[in-house]
Amino acid sequence: MSKRDVFEYALLRVVPRVERGECFNAGVLVYCRAHSYVAARTHLDEAKLRALDPAADVVGVRAALRAVEGVCGGGEGAGQAAGDDAGRRFRWLIAPRSTVVQPGPVHTGLTMDPVAETERLLDLLVR
Repeated sequence: MSKRDVFEYALLRVVPRVERGECFNAGVLVYCRAHSYVAARTHLDEAKLRALDPAADVVGVRAALRAVEGVCGGGEGAGQAAGDDAGRRFRWLIAPRSTVVQPGPVHTGLTMDPVAETERLLDLLVR
């Protein structure tokens, strides 16, 4: 039997008008300590965004989602988090904020392949 490792994940939700509380999933953030792995994969459904807020800033929402992916990647794309390990970057990204792109609650699971798990969760919960 192959070894399965604990991983954590949170959905990235788009909340076009915070005061209304309406949201939809636009990405998944995955962390697996055993693999020093943190990644975000996103998929913005522009039609859903426009349905909730016809005046939504699509370019701004895409930029916010790309920024999350950049922080996960580390290096120059991570800004101030560039020197942090994968776990610290994940914890920073899941901290609650009152912005258009918000992290959901953290869930856990077991995986043999965190990269494949990230894609599976994106397909299952976002697309």
